[in-house]
Amino acid sequence: MVKNSFISIIPQEEKNKGSVEFQIWSFTKKIRRLTSHLELHKKDYLSQRGLRKILGKRQRLLDYLSNKNGVRYKELIGQLNIREPKTR
Repeated sequence: MVKNSFISIIPQEEKNKGSVEFQIWSFTKKIRRLTSHLELHKKDYLSQRGLRKILGKRQRLLDYLSNKNGVRYKELIGQLNIREPKTR
C-alpha cells in the first residue's frame, strides 16, 4: 500500500497528521486521484476547480517548507516525485 510505504519514510515524530509533510502527501494523493478522474470526465468543471484549489494549497505548503527547512523540502520532493517549481 502506498500510504504505509510513505508513512514509514517520515520519521516517528512527524507521523502526526498536522505535519507539513503529511499534509503535502495528502494533497498529492488527492491531486493524483482527481487527475485520473478528470481524464475520464473532461467536462467536470467543479472537479477542475477543486483540483486547482488543492494545487494552490499544496504549492503554498511547499513554499512554506522550502523557506523553513530546505533539506526536508528536497527530501519530500524526491520521495513524492514532484518536480521542483522553476524560479523566476
